[in-house]
Amino acid sequence: MRQQQSTSSGRWSGRVHTSRRARHFPAVTAAVAATAAALTLGLAGCGPASPSPAGPSGRDSGTSDQTVKLVTHGSFSLSEDVQAEFTKQTGLKLEVLPSDDAGAMVNQLILTKDAPLGDAVFGIDNTFASRAIVEGILEPYASPAAGPEQDEYAAGLEEQLTAIDFSDVCINVDLRQIPEGADLTFDDLLKPEFRDQLVVENPSTASPGLAFLLATIAAKGEDGYLDYWRQLKANGVKVVSGWNEAYYSEFSGPSSSGQRPLVVSYASSPPSEIPDDAAQPVTAAALNTCFRQVEYAGVLKGAANPEGARKLVDFLLSAAVQADIPGQMWVYPVKQDVSLPEDWAKWAPLADRPWTVPPEDITNARERWLAEFTDQILG
Repeated sequence: MRQQQSTSSGRWSGRVHTSRRARHFPAVTAAVAATAAALTLGLAGCGPASPSPAGPSGRDSGTSDQTVKLVTHGSFSLSEDVQAEFTKQTGLKLEVLPSDDAGAMVNQLILTKDAPLGDAVFGIDNTFASRAIVEGILEPYASPAAGPEQDEYAAGLEEQLTAIDFSDVCINVDLRQIPEGADLTFDDLLKPEFRDQLVVENPSTASPGLAFLLATIAAKGEDGYLDYWRQLKANGVKVVSGWNEAYYSEFSGPSSSGQRPLVVSYASSPPSEIPDDAAQPVTAAALNTCFRQVEYAGVLKGAANPEGARKLVDFLLSAAVQADIPGQMWVYPVKQDVSLPEDWAKWAPLADRPWTVPPEDITNARERWLAEFTDQILG
C-alpha cells in the first residue's frame, strides 16, 4: 500500500500552482450552499447535512433544449466570456448548480439518481469516481475532444468520466507561525510543538479530506493508518465538514479568520496568500504530504438534455476552457499545451513524488476505510 511515485508528466518542470483561487475567492454563477457546523474529534454525531444545489430563483426546474444544467462543487468557475463562447458555439445556455464539496455532491447525486438534478456533472474526483460509476449515476460517454492525456488521468474511467484538471492536496502551512513548514512530514505532525495546530476535512463529506486520508493510508499502510490517526487525535487535530470551513474559519492564513496554522488544502493555494505589503506568499504547501487529485466531467444518467451535456463535456476540454482553468479554479488543466500563470512556477510547485493509492484499491476498500475512520477516530 505504501506508494509514492514521481510525477509522470514532466511538463512545466513539475513546478505549478495547483490550489484553487476559486476556492479562495469563488466566482460561481449561483449561491454556494452553506457549510455544515464544525466537527471536532472525540465527539459523536459527525454527519453534516447535505447541501442543496441552488439555481436561479423562479426558474422552472425542467431543462429545455436551450439550457444545459451543470451539477458541480461550489468552487467551479469559468470566465463570463468563456461561458459566452459556449453559448455561441452550441446555442445553449449554461446553468450552474453548485454544491459545497465534491463528496457531498456525489452523495446527493446518488440519492437523486432517479430524478437527476441536472444534465452534466463536473468535479467528481479520483477519490469518488468509482463510487459514482458503481452507483450508476453516469451515462457512458467518451468525448471526441479527449486526447492522450486521458491515458494518464482517466485510465479505466474514460468510458464514463473525462479528466478535465488535476491538483495536489497537501498540508498548507502558515509560515509566519511555522517558518520551516514547507518541509513538514506526516510524522512531524505528531510532534508536541504542533499540538492543536492542524485542521482537516471530514473524508466522508469532503474530497480534500478523503484525499488526505488516502495519503496517510499510502504512507502508513492499512495496518498503520488508524494508529497514526489516533496519534493525530491525541495531538489535537480538528476535523470539520468541508474545505471552506477548514480554510476560511479555522486556518490562520491571511484570507482566513482562524487560529490553526496547518490545514489540508491545495499546493496551489499559497500564491493567493500574498499580503498587500509582501512580495511573496506567507503560506506554503508541505510537498511531502501531497495526494494527486484529478477532477472529471460526465453525463448524468436520465438527463433531460443529454446531447447538451455531451457538448458541455466536450467544451470543458476546449482550448478556451483549459486556458481559463488555472486563473479561475487554480488547478492544472489536463491538456499539455496550456500556458500557466508565471507565479505558479515560483510559488506553487507540484509534488515530485505525490502519495497515491491504486484506483482498484480505492474502489474495493473506500467504504471500509471511511467506516473505520468514522467509528474509530470520529466516534
